[in-house]
Amino acid sequence: MLHKRMILILSIFILSGCMYPSENLSQNKISNDAQLQMVQQAIEQYAEQNNGLLPIYTKENETPLYQKYMIDFSMLKRNGLLQTVPGTAFENGGSYQYVLVDVEKNPTVKVIDLNVADQVRTIQQRLTIYRDEHTYPPFGDMVEGSVYELDYEELNLEEPPHVKSPYSGENLPVYIDTDGELLIDYRIDLYQKLQETDHNYKNGEDIRPILIKEHPVVPAYSIPFTVKDNEPILAPEIEESW
Repeated sequence: MLHKRMILILSIFILSGCMYPSENLSQNKISNDAQLQMVQQAIEQYAEQNNGLLPIYTKENETPLYQKYMIDFSMLKRNGLLQTVPGTAFENGGSYQYVLVDVEKNPTVKVIDLNVADQVRTIQQRLTIYRDEHTYPPFGDMVEGSVYELDYEELNLEEPPHVKSPYSGENLPVYIDTDGELLIDYRIDLYQKLQETDHNYKNGEDIRPILIKEHPVVPAYSIPFTVKDNEPILAPEIEESW
């Protein structure tokens, strides 16, 4: 009888582990707004104590805007503003990289979904292998200006590369620019937001901020998009802005 009970307990334990893998534990879910707010408060206190300076890693100027200002938690801990790194953060085994947006006017804590980053990295690995042999990327049809589709067959893919949207869950196309950088096409999500939201965006303005107005995840691996006839279009020619 005791043996049977032990087997039952062990079975429940194993099933629990399968049903609730580490990435699905509550502390690793970005839905925990308390963690975002905790970091936001720490950022504001740090800036107040350090004449407006922000606790961020130094990045190259060419770093894409939404990946440029990554939070350095060690600075916040060293100043006694955080006791521990949030469970959702990459530094603590979570699936998100904490970043700042609108750093000049209103530094605000947001995150990069590292599941998206992993999907882009997988495509990048195939692209790197291809370029090791062929030098130039396998450019397909032009999408807009300096942005092109990838010839997915040359990369030994069964379909055009895409990633799962952190906003809608839809498949978003992945393109490449003339510098060889991979880019995510967020037009599906932008179109939905433009239809749902009252806005005053004009052609020539970067409309990506509409995605993060009420959402914690930034549109990483992207270039500016603008609006034309209330529909989003790629705008590689305009300057990145919040």
